Amino acid sequence: MDSEPLDPMDILAYTTEELQGRFRRAKDGTEKAKVISDFLCRWDADDALAPVKKMKIEFQDDLDWFNVTRPLPLKSLRGKLVVLDFFTYCCINCMHILPDLHALEELFPPESGLVVVGVHSPKFENEKDGANILSAVQRYGITHPIVNDARMTLWRAIGIRCWPSLLVLNPSGAPMLLLMGEGHGVFLQCFTEQALRHYKAKGEIDNAELPLKLATDSLPASNLRFPAKIARSENGRFAVADAGNHRILIFDSEGVVHQRIGGCSAGFVDGDFETARFNSPQGLDFLDDDVLIVADTENHALRQVTLSTRRVETLAGTGQQGIDRVGGKLGPLQAISSPWDIAAFRMRDMDMSFHVDERIVPEKAIVLVAMAGTHQIWGYFPEGIIWWKYRQLDPRTCLAICGNGMEENRNNSYPQNAAFAQPSGLALAKNFLFIADSESSSIRKVSMVDGKVMPVVGGDRNPLNLFAFGDVDGKQYNAKLQHPLAVAYNSVTDKIYVADTYNHKIKVIDTTASSVETLLIKDESDTTLQLNEPAGLCFDASGQLLYVADTNNHSIQLVDMKTLIAKTFLLNFSAVTAAQAATETDSLISGSLQLLKRVPLRACVQLKLRVNINLSNELTLTDGAPQRWTLKSAAPALRASATSGQIHNGTMQLQLERIASFLPTEEEVKLDIALSLCDAKSCLMKRFSLILRDSAADGAHLTSKPTDKAGVLDENINIYITQSDITVS
Repeated sequence: MDSEPLDPMDILAYTTEELQGRFRRAKDGTEKAKVISDFLCRWDADDALAPVKKMKIEFQDDLDWFNVTRPLPLKSLRGKLVVLDFFTYCCINCMHILPDLHALEELFPPESGLVVVGVHSPKFENEKDGANILSAVQRYGITHPIVNDARMTLWRAIGIRCWPSLLVLNPSGAPMLLLMGEGHGVFLQCFTEQALRHYKAKGEIDNAELPLKLATDSLPASNLRFPAKIARSENGRFAVADAGNHRILIFDSEGVVHQRIGGCSAGFVDGDFETARFNSPQGLDFLDDDVLIVADTENHALRQVTLSTRRVETLAGTGQQGIDRVGGKLGPLQAISSPWDIAAFRMRDMDMSFHVDERIVPEKAIVLVAMAGTHQIWGYFPEGIIWWKYRQLDPRTCLAICGNGMEENRNNSYPQNAAFAQPSGLALAKNFLFIADSESSSIRKVSMVDGKVMPVVGGDRNPLNLFAFGDVDGKQYNAKLQHPLAVAYNSVTDKIYVADTYNHKIKVIDTTASSVETLLIKDESDTTLQLNEPAGLCFDASGQLLYVADTNNHSIQLVDMKTLIAKTFLLNFSAVTAAQAATETDSLISGSLQLLKRVPLRACVQLKLRVNINLSNELTLTDGAPQRWTLKSAAPALRASATSGQIHNGTMQLQLERIASFLPTEEEVKLDIALSLCDAKSCLMKRFSLILRDSAADGAHLTSKPTDKAGVLDENINIYITQSDITVS
């Protein structure tokens, strides 16, 4: 009896996993490159791959495209190595691979023979709309071509199974790899380098440019760009995460902006308000009137803003995405993943000691974090505390407190056995923490007494069903929401308000009846208010005014809860000092500190680079913390032995080899260096760029020794770091 033919995608998944296994077991970069080179040489002759090679992959006609001036059918990309990124813009895992793809595109632009195409394959109805996809492309700074496959036709035709999935096509259009999920950045860079070399030697690479026209270029400059969460202090200060501008704004009830924190370019820098940099901050909350805690989402960090001293410091997170689902390390030693919202408060700990006067027992700070990247609720404990189950938590500990890390809508009396699906909004109400669990399209709550996790409205009884979404008012599971991102508690009405983001509505929950209904909000012209993916909510002290971050409309709406009439809440920047405003011009916000070193790049065939980090006496490298370097860019004629790595014992090494004979007028190599340091009292992050520029450019004098006869240059660079300064020699 004939056996059933093997599914091509099963074959592809198997061969990819086998290749990655060999890649992981390889001892060094040379061996890893050989593993991929051998795979490429065998691929053409492998008859077992015949079902895969016969696959016909093409986009439908008449689909919407973004970042290009015309559609790019796959047949027009013959001669290119093509990476198809099957994604949906709500998915946190899809967002996590965007930095990997961006780094890949920087190393291998279209002229080198690589093309990345995002195939938007929507989960939610709202995500099918081209205008909403355009906003997402602009919000996340995506620069490669995107096609809106609204009916998921290509997904179904070839059998894609999960978000995100990367399908790599060879220059003839046949699929070679299927990479599912996150964490493939290093492998994909190495594979791309070897594949381009392999197919270039066969004469199959097309070096033509693409008809790019970036959507981000058409985004107007704005005082608010994709605003996210809004928070209020007890004394009436307000803060908004101006996510698209990578900054925090502090304003009063009249809309007067008193402080701008961070710049309009992304970065990860502590310091004063002008120096500090964030990367798409989403959530924030006041711990008290002077201290604001920020979920610095794309830096994967918690940041503290102290208004009186005008300082920003990192509480937790390394600046790189973590995969830890337990935690327990102190401060910046603890890697975290895409924090999305904050609920900061103070409470007495649960110690059992005797106090003469119970009224004067001090309260201690707790920062709760919606950790979207690991589908959990985490806690940061600045002062330490005895909390649930009388557990002793040390000062500056950061760890998971609810959720096992699985992406589910699972409730449980034991917080570690519960599971969330991309929690994205938090609100404290009496003895409960209410959670906007966006991917399950539900609102849930956690008891602040014992950690029990319970349903409120939306979602489904089946914890594995994450597709129970819609737009239906009602009770408990009969109610339907669509990817809610924010919740807010009104102490006057004792109700929870929801930003039902993908339904573009504000809804109110009666927690006693576990029911939800839509607020019929109108604008000043007496027509229904047209929100666009609202992502933040906040009440004033009276509970009569609701501030709504109308995210994709780049504005804040102020809703009178008595009349349900909304008006646009305008921010007034005139009170911000001219000195602070001057620091936010494009010419001065290129990111972190840049150190320039002149090296004879054009004169060398091979550059052996050694960078030594020298610290002043009061500083040390934080034991156990990652010390990283990343190659951000290099001249096309140069090939690097690696694109990222660890700095060991204060030293990093990199080898650059010339792979092309042409000599551009100026060559440059840019390295980003991120260090975790400690002094006697605290830990701090230092991040800066080291730029190696050709010493012959602009008539610059040679500052390094010349190359040897073989064109090999050994270059030692010393970087000196003190508390206040970084220099290079």
